[in-house]
Amino acid sequence: MKILTVEGVNKSFGGLKALNNVNFSVEQGAKHAIIGPNGAGKSTFLNCMIGRLAPDTGTVMFGDISLTGMKPYEINQVGVSRVFQTPEIFGDLTLLENVMIPSLAKRDGEYALHPFKRMEHDAEIRDKAMHMLEDVNLENKRDMTASSLSRGDKRRLELAMCLSQDPKLLLLDEPTAGMSRADTNKTIDLLKRIGDRGITKVVIEHDMHVVFSLADKVTVLAQGTIIAEGKPEDIKGDPRVQEAYLGGAHL
Repeated sequence: MKILTVEGVNKSFGGLKALNNVNFSVEQGAKHAIIGPNGAGKSTFLNCMIGRLAPDTGTVMFGDISLTGMKPYEINQVGVSRVFQTPEIFGDLTLLENVMIPSLAKRDGEYALHPFKRMEHDAEIRDKAMHMLEDVNLENKRDMTASSLSRGDKRRLELAMCLSQDPKLLLLDEPTAGMSRADTNKTIDLLKRIGDRGITKVVIEHDMHVVFSLADKVTVLAQGTIIAEGKPEDIKGDPRVQEAYLGGAHL
């Protein structure tokens, strides 16, 4: 069963064709990676899927729900969450407060008049937030201010914020960017554990170590067009991919 279906998506910026008739689908429960050289259109494609950009033509379907024309918060409400290249967290709040806010919004649909006062007395939301922080190994830092975290910990905090919304589809835009190899491997292990919950993952990533550690299917974008798609071992040896991605060098 397909959880995400993209048909005929085009997007231009002035005279630049960023996406050219992109057709793409993801099976429910899959771990699907999107790779490609800089300027291939990967982030534009992801932004079209989550409502940050409107495609010029084409459709984006989440199951039987059309995401085309929906606002980002509406897309989030139906079960699609995204981890950004630059962590989008509330720097002045504690880690626990950061995770409680999206969980409260997911449950109630909108913020109460005094959300922080309400959160203090909401044991259900607090317990869930603590569980999410435990999942990403940040429970011991729950009372720290989020801005004081390392980059790797900020990425994990944002992931906890996404998971607190119980997404059916998680879109990850370079989730290990700027991390040390040790932090990268911890994140890979975490994303593998998430897979046990049945969450479908689409990962945009430059690090081939991450792609080949996580993905069961890979799609390759080049100049706004899908040039190859298949299992990681097939993509790794595809000469079209080697030429587009690394100028002919082996991945």
